[in-house]
Amino acid sequence: MNSVNFVPMSGVKETNYHFPGQESKYKGKVRDVYKINGKLVMVATDRISAFDVVLPRAIPCKGQVLNQVAAKFLEKTKDLVPNWVEDVPDPNVTVGIACEPFPVEMVIRGYVTGHAWREYNDGKRVLCGVPLPEGLKEHDRLPEPIITPSTKAQQGHDEDISREDILNGRLISQEDYEQIESFTYKLFQRGTEEAASRGLILVDTKYEFGKVNDKIYLIDEVHTPDSSRYFYADVYEENQKNGIQQKQLSKEFVRQWLIENGFQGKDGQQVPEMTDEIVNSITDRYIELYEHVTGEKFVKHLDIDPLKRIEENITKYLNSH
Repeated sequence: MNSVNFVPMSGVKETNYHFPGQESKYKGKVRDVYKINGKLVMVATDRISAFDVVLPRAIPCKGQVLNQVAAKFLEKTKDLVPNWVEDVPDPNVTVGIACEPFPVEMVIRGYVTGHAWREYNDGKRVLCGVPLPEGLKEHDRLPEPIITPSTKAQQGHDEDISREDILNGRLISQEDYEQIESFTYKLFQRGTEEAASRGLILVDTKYEFGKVNDKIYLIDEVHTPDSSRYFYADVYEENQKNGIQQKQLSKEFVRQWLIENGFQGKDGQQVPEMTDEIVNSITDRYIELYEHVTGEKFVKHLDIDPLKRIEENITKYLNSH
């Protein structure tokens, strides 16, 4: 076994482990996923992506935040829908059931924010087959939450897709789609209630589902800063009334920084320089979100060599199972 690419305090940018029984390794945008003895071992790295592009620098603590927030909310929602998790042997690692993922992400929105606002502001009044009312301002609440699915691209950009196109293209059977649609509304309601208890508004989020032996599971992450967007509830109405931008607990501030510096993931555009100051500010925002969303103090695991710690904890788990 070996681990590479560790630079102290720079975050975990990549892993390159070789475990006994390892069948495969898949490198996602922000996760390294190992299949070992039929189980999925998912390592949340500190890579960060925006506009479907992995940015050049890792964000210390980001992987830990994602993994631990996801673990907490997967535990809190397992009464609504079964999920893939079996164990969390390390702050950056989750082990669970290897599911066959559905080829779409279920994006659900309660507000016209982010991608929805960019589309709306460009004059579109139908998003993923869902009609939107006239006269909305950025960050206005929608009359009711809407599901705006997207395809899951292996490379490049995810694409919006309508319910009708999913069913017509037989990407998912009608029975399965109706089930994950129902799960999506229930999960969003639970997430909304949980956020409200912390003085936050769950603005939008995405869920991914997979299947094993005809049983549907919630997979990947839930209600994390990478998959979700939050506003502060106490200032929301006042800010909307006065046309003040909402302070967001999400990755949107990273996207805004990129946009302001001429990058939206389009051909020919260069990612702006990520200074130490920018990297540290992103870490701080991720920790802020963790503490607000969970109501718990974040404990940094900034080991001298986090890659070694991760490797040792995975090995310990594998040896005991």
